[in-house]
Amino acid sequence: MAGQVRVESWTAGEDAADAQAVRVVLAHPGKRNAMSRAMWRQLRSVFEELQLRPGLRCIVLQGEGEAFCAGGDISEYADFRFHPESLAAFHEGEVWPALHAMLQCDVPLVAAIEGACMGAGVELASCCDSRLAADTAQFGAPIAKLGFPMAPREAALVLSEVGPAKTRQMLLEAAVFGADQMQASGFLSQVLPAAQLQAELARTVARICGLAPQAARMTKQLLRALADGDAQAPVLQQPYAYADSAEHREGIAAFVAKRSPQF
Repeated sequence: MAGQVRVESWTAGEDAADAQAVRVVLAHPGKRNAMSRAMWRQLRSVFEELQLRPGLRCIVLQGEGEAFCAGGDISEYADFRFHPESLAAFHEGEVWPALHAMLQCDVPLVAAIEGACMGAGVELASCCDSRLAADTAQFGAPIAKLGFPMAPREAALVLSEVGPAKTRQMLLEAAVFGADQMQASGFLSQVLPAAQLQAELARTVARICGLAPQAARMTKQLLRALADGDAQAPVLQQPYAYADSAEHREGIAAFVAKRSPQF
């Protein structure tokens, strides 16, 4: 089995959130959800579809079982890694388009991380807006043991989210870090006992789903444009176009009336 990326309904006892959120599950039994080539292609398709799904307010990314993602599926590597052309096709034609689809998704993304988060797992988590982890989770990118560096655009992504010191240690020392260390460096939003992770995840999703969805999408567009230095992005060219929107009016009216907004 080459593994799969599944989209599942979000069910956590919160009626509103159940209708407005989904889980994206990385599933590769027996390989701690290591990413196969098929899974990279599926991931791209999944996020391109979710970007266009109306009414969606939150996406949760998690692994099936006891691991988030243990890296790439090394059993496939001999088929393509030893020729520059096929290696470039893998990283630039499969891995990066999937990561790019996640980065371009305007729906808030929450990573729920348990167990191993290695290599590709760190890259996937780096695409998310919020990262919650069990205190038993472990993080690293020990590919120096396999004799190769990280691909350029993937390295830039990890560097921007993990930070220079931890990235250098991961890549140059094959260092593996615990969840507390990754939280201290700013990579993780929260670290919780494993038994409490799902409950806190449910609360996080409910909070996101209760907030203004169009404002969230515009915020993601804004932050992306600022990070990319894209002065021509519509959100920077017309930053106040939302002024007469129903969502804007409802938020202000609800605050003045001292009631909860209905977004």
